[in-house]
Amino acid sequence: MFQREQRVRASNEADGRFRKIATAGMFFQGGAAAIDTGTIVATLVHGLTGSTVAVGAAAAIARYGWLFPQLFTAYYAGRRRRRLPFYMAGAFGRVACLGAISLLLVVVPRESPSLVAGFFVLWTLYAFVGGILAVPYNDIVARAIPSGERSRLLAVRFFGGGLLALAVAAAAHRVVGGFAFPADYALMVLMGAALLLISALSFVSAREPDATPARDAGEGLASFLRRGLRIYRDDRRFRLFVGARWLDGAAAMALPFYIFEARAVGAPAASVAILLAAQTVGALFSNPLWGWWGDRLGKRELLQATAVLAATPALLALAASLAPPAAPAVTLPLFAIVFVLIGAAGNGGTIAQLGYLMEISPDDDRPAYSGYFNALVAPAALLPLAGAAVIGVAGSPVLFAASAAAAGLQCIVVRRLRER
Repeated sequence: MFQREQRVRASNEADGRFRKIATAGMFFQGGAAAIDTGTIVATLVHGLTGSTVAVGAAAAIARYGWLFPQLFTAYYAGRRRRRLPFYMAGAFGRVACLGAISLLLVVVPRESPSLVAGFFVLWTLYAFVGGILAVPYNDIVARAIPSGERSRLLAVRFFGGGLLALAVAAAAHRVVGGFAFPADYALMVLMGAALLLISALSFVSAREPDATPARDAGEGLASFLRRGLRIYRDDRRFRLFVGARWLDGAAAMALPFYIFEARAVGAPAASVAILLAAQTVGALFSNPLWGWWGDRLGKRELLQATAVLAATPALLALAASLAPPAAPAVTLPLFAIVFVLIGAAGNGGTIAQLGYLMEISPDDDRPAYSGYFNALVAPAALLPLAGAAVIGVAGSPVLFAASAAAAGLQCIVVRRLRER
């Protein structure tokens, strides 16, 4: 009888953790939509600066700041049995940064040079502080959720988060342009901060399962870094995965610029909320498929499918940029399809990459593997800057062609990964 009660208690605890982690993910998705670098932040930065380079820089900072701190977080967090404090520092720290950005956009006059400088300082701080939480998040989720349920967890997270992101897109339709610039974007950033705060509180309430002691808890930082280089050299599967992620970053270098291409070929200025909603719909309705695919057919197969899908938006945007000018009644639906595909490919790729990294990371060394992997792929996050340079030198058709080519090469590398 006592053993049965223990099993029931353990099952209820596991179900509660699943619900709380999934809820945290849903609110994270809603918060991320409110500060999406491909729509909301892209148009905010362009409105502040008028520069495509600044738009590319904002996207690059967000991605690089998310990835780079993970190597050092992995080293320090991996030596402690409790990793939740690291998550809390990153989660609550980035909420504070977004709150400061919202206040800055309201208080500082639009014509003041300190507005742009202050935004980029706080945006950089937001990105790097947020990067602290990725390693403990992945490790805690991997310990709390069995392998056969992880893709379902991510799918539930993205589905519920997609519904919330649709509500954010509806709010954006009313807010952006409904208030004086940049106060309208200040409200969107504040909304993102509030949703991310709820996400953090839900995740913290799930509590942290006991951690497996680190494999080499006494090694110094230099030894830790050398071990990462050895893993990269000796583990061919890990090395191929890093290469695939670099090519994914190259394919994604065009993401901040789709919204401007839509405007350039005839979509109305108010289309930002519509295209954000389209991106959210693509992410939302593809989630059941990705969850089933990852758990039943495998994470490698899901990597392959999403790599193929990632080439499609660039090809459609390339065709639109080369075609004769068309009416908004044509261009807006076309780019709505583009953003639907971006949302579907982005969510599927995230589910596949997180799931595959958890699969290949040893239980007693998972924080280190996450840190090594993300440090190695972090420079690829700077590629939106290269995208801005390509637009400036050769035009958007060349950028979209390069993005599609990178996605095609990623398919080849992932296929080699699947053969192992």
